[in-house]
Amino acid sequence: MVPSSTLKVDLRKLILLLTIVSVLITLTNTLYSIYKVQRDLLINKTMESNQVYARKMAETTDTFIESAQEQLAFSAQRLGAYMADESQLMAETDRLRRQTKTFNSVVVINAEGTIVAVSPETLQVKGVRLTSENSMQSLQAKRPLVTDPFISPAGNYLISISHPIFSAQGKYLGYISGSIYLEKKNILSDILGKHSYQDGSYLYVVDRNKTLIYHPDPSRIGQVIENNNAINYVLSGNQGSMNMVNSLGIDMLAGFSPVEQTGWGVVAQRPKIKTLSELNEQMVAVFVTTIPVGLLTLAGIWISAAFISRPLWQLAREVKTLEHDDTVEQIQRIRSWYFETAQLKAAITKCLGMMTSKISQLDTDSHTDPMTCLLNRRGMLKALDAFSDTRQGFSVIAIDIDRFKQVNDTYGHDVGDRVIVTVADLMQAHARTEDILCRSGGEEFLIFLTDTSLEHTFDIAERLRETISAHDISPVGKITVSIGLAHCSGDPDHVHETIKQADYALYEAKSNGRNCTVRYNEKLPTES
Repeated sequence: MVPSSTLKVDLRKLILLLTIVSVLITLTNTLYSIYKVQRDLLINKTMESNQVYARKMAETTDTFIESAQEQLAFSAQRLGAYMADESQLMAETDRLRRQTKTFNSVVVINAEGTIVAVSPETLQVKGVRLTSENSMQSLQAKRPLVTDPFISPAGNYLISISHPIFSAQGKYLGYISGSIYLEKKNILSDILGKHSYQDGSYLYVVDRNKTLIYHPDPSRIGQVIENNNAINYVLSGNQGSMNMVNSLGIDMLAGFSPVEQTGWGVVAQRPKIKTLSELNEQMVAVFVTTIPVGLLTLAGIWISAAFISRPLWQLAREVKTLEHDDTVEQIQRIRSWYFETAQLKAAITKCLGMMTSKISQLDTDSHTDPMTCLLNRRGMLKALDAFSDTRQGFSVIAIDIDRFKQVNDTYGHDVGDRVIVTVADLMQAHARTEDILCRSGGEEFLIFLTDTSLEHTFDIAERLRETISAHDISPVGKITVSIGLAHCSGDPDHVHETIKQADYALYEAKSNGRNCTVRYNEKLPTES
């Protein structure tokens, strides 16, 4: 009898052990899946945001440089007749420095390289002759120029924006230059620093020689940065984003864009560890939400195992095979002929349902545009894969809101978002249940209609276009859209090509004056 009693005790422990291990594996797999999906989304979103931010700052810097050069050009034209008049030179340099506060200092240098006027006068460099190679850059260029950083005769580390001065007969008389002190407060740091984030993100600018000319840490200005892939890439004239390790060995999520007029590069980046710290907090919240259900499940298993082994062994066996699609159905078929087993079975089923629901929701979110609730590009690619697998024929409607940039520039991005949502709502109102609606870009949309001829698609597109053009959106009023159409017979090799064909037709609609629908035909170009 003793062996029999010992066997019963060991069996209960084994059932409990197997069940605990199974639940932990399930919980771990679920949490890892949530973490992996959210981690990829956060990283991609951060890099995309940094690229947009870097592009915006590069465009702002371009505008600033252009404005500064126009100011200098105006002064250079005025001074062409007064290079021998010291009072005129001093008055003009002082006016230019004080008028816009664009420059920390303004100097006029004659053709021999001698400083003949300076503002402010406290610099005390008037009459000094330039000798160093870097300070002679503008004199030798004899054209509008943004110099590389150098140390001025007054001892300031600066960049110079200059414009040549010519006489009425075209003789070169020297140049006028506005200086920006890199190691002191300047307008460039005001422009680039006023949008700084409080989440660990920061932005810096390098010149064409990889020298830092702006950085939130002033002590780093003037450093030459090597072994930085983002800098190497942006100084080649490219914009984009990447996960890279910076020169200090820190893992960064970077976006970058070139400043076209100067050859500089703007890099916006955020430490990867800062980005993922938000996810860690979310995972703790998910764990706290999930753990009570898991604890209740384990408690039920412990109580049930104390009374009877077989139903619990069956439950443990099924929970251990969670990767099977029919796990829930198998658990439902187990005979729970006493209360504790029935409760445990219900708890396990509920836990699996919650986990499946969360994973399903994450998958839905990753394929849906949050603003319009239409499919995003990832969701669109999944739909195209389904068309390829089933050889399903379809027509595609490519839609682009006409002059959308004017809406954003005139009314702001909040109104622009309202326009996008309104167009999406009108699309959904005209769509059939089986139609697939996507937001493929900022103001661009795609509609996929299965088993629909191009002629019928044209009628549908025209009705949608007319509805949109007749719809009033406050405060914009009425807007229009341009539409391109294409058809795929179901050949998997032509699925993605059909999207391009619809784009070509859309471009043709834009060229035809907008607010029209164009069907793709072989006469349209095959390359954008």
